[in-house]
Amino acid sequence: MPVLRFDNVSKRYAGRDALIEVSFSIEPAEMLFVTGHSGAGKSTLLRLIHLTERPTRGTVLLADRNLNKVSGRRIAMHRRDVGVVFQDHRLLADRSVADNVGLPLLLRGLARGEIAKRVRVTLEKVGLAERERALPHQLSAGEQQRVGIARAIVGEPVLLVADEPTGNLDPTLSGEILSLLESLTTRGTTVLVASHDLALVRRMRKRVLVLDHGRLVDDIAPSELAA
Repeated sequence: MPVLRFDNVSKRYAGRDALIEVSFSIEPAEMLFVTGHSGAGKSTLLRLIHLTERPTRGTVLLADRNLNKVSGRRIAMHRRDVGVVFQDHRLLADRSVADNVGLPLLLRGLARGEIAKRVRVTLEKVGLAERERALPHQLSAGEQQRVGIARAIVGEPVLLVADEPTGNLDPTLSGEILSLLESLTTRGTTVLVASHDLALVRRMRKRVLVLDHGRLVDDIAPSELAA
């Protein structure tokens, strides 16, 4: 069963179509990219998955869950299954790395001992085990983005969505962050990355969805990106 499926999904804002009849599916532990020009609909697509937006028409399904029918308290439950990585990190400046990463678990009401254990394991995964007591301003841009990724995966989501996660990073750091995201698939996490960096996307040689003015105009297989 696909982890995520869009069935003829459209999203219209006042006088403007952000997405038009978009259909695709993603398999478990797959990594793929969605790309396109600024305003093509990439961020809107991700917001529909996270339920910060709702489709005007069509259906979005996470596993067998019809997101059109998720409301009230069930929205928060749904978001436990979807980790989100932002371009600008959105870290709490006055909290340590460990506190930032553990925040989603704290909001769930987990015991502090369990939170500390999960945070340590997750920071090891992203290569920041020695930085747990540091504050965000003491970290490099690449380290800050790794904290954002750790926070997104600490709850072991089924799906991780990343909105331009390398937008503020140099090419070397960008490659490192995407390699880290790729490594998550070996643990069973499905990863969807929105990016406008076509050169970087091509180097990753993963499946690519191409949006153009809200329409899905191409679905490129990894074999088509081979040098």
